[in-house]
Amino acid sequence: MGTSANKRTIGFSAGFPEENEALPFAEHSKRSVFRVHNTLGWITPAILIAGWELTARARLVDSSLFSSPAQIAAELWKITLNGELLSHLEATSLRVLAGFAIGVSAATVLGALTGYSGTARRLLDPLLQSLRSIPSMAWVPLFLLWLGIGESSKISLIALGAFFPVYLNLMNGVRNVDRKLVEAGLANGFRGFALAKAVILPASLPAYLTGLRQGLSVGWMFVVAAEIMGASRGLGYLLIDGQATGRPAIMMSSVILFAICGKLSDGVIATLSERWLYWQDVYRT
Repeated sequence: MGTSANKRTIGFSAGFPEENEALPFAEHSKRSVFRVHNTLGWITPAILIAGWELTARARLVDSSLFSSPAQIAAELWKITLNGELLSHLEATSLRVLAGFAIGVSAATVLGALTGYSGTARRLLDPLLQSLRSIPSMAWVPLFLLWLGIGESSKISLIALGAFFPVYLNLMNGVRNVDRKLVEAGLANGFRGFALAKAVILPASLPAYLTGLRQGLSVGWMFVVAAEIMGASRGLGYLLIDGQATGRPAIMMSSVILFAICGKLSDGVIATLSERWLYWQDVYRT
């Protein structure tokens, strides 16, 4: 009975829900802080946009080279009405989603394996670390040669970019699990998969989620290089098309859309991280 009880409480998830049953005012306080943080996040962009627009109206910059926010908004509205914007957003988002899913799947398997097994790490990690140093643009001609100009080459490049941050964070997260936690798990009868599920997985989860955020960010960066490879739709294509036709408003619209999409997708993982890591007793500002 004693051993069984210990097994139920050794994991990270056990016991915390009861301890975190907050009073109503505490939950209200959390929501208030969240709203304040969200509001503060808009202040700097608003100031930058206002200053940017005033600078353009004062003709301190050449509008043919550096479009104003009003010109960019007008261009975005134009391509929204004709359906072009939705088409480009859909193409890019699907590529990033597919590449990210493939990259994360491979990184999760290899990161967990090399973090848990010293033999696997010595066999695989040196090669993977050397591949990590290769610039994204160096892969473009190779992927075109191997996979052609279709979607497979684009998705593969994005998957490659998303792979390394997730792999590195997860491997280090597994390797850096507190030895005392592992020893406590072993002392209470956990072995193999049970030990990984009850101790190693929860302890490495913060590092893994950080890797997911970084991997998604890199995926959005790699999609630009991917869409250079013969794409006829996508935000990267829109960026290159704007450059080729001398339309700075289109180019800057593409850059802003990349920033918005990246921020929104990162916000999804950040929100999930807050929910999944509720048990962490950390100092928050």
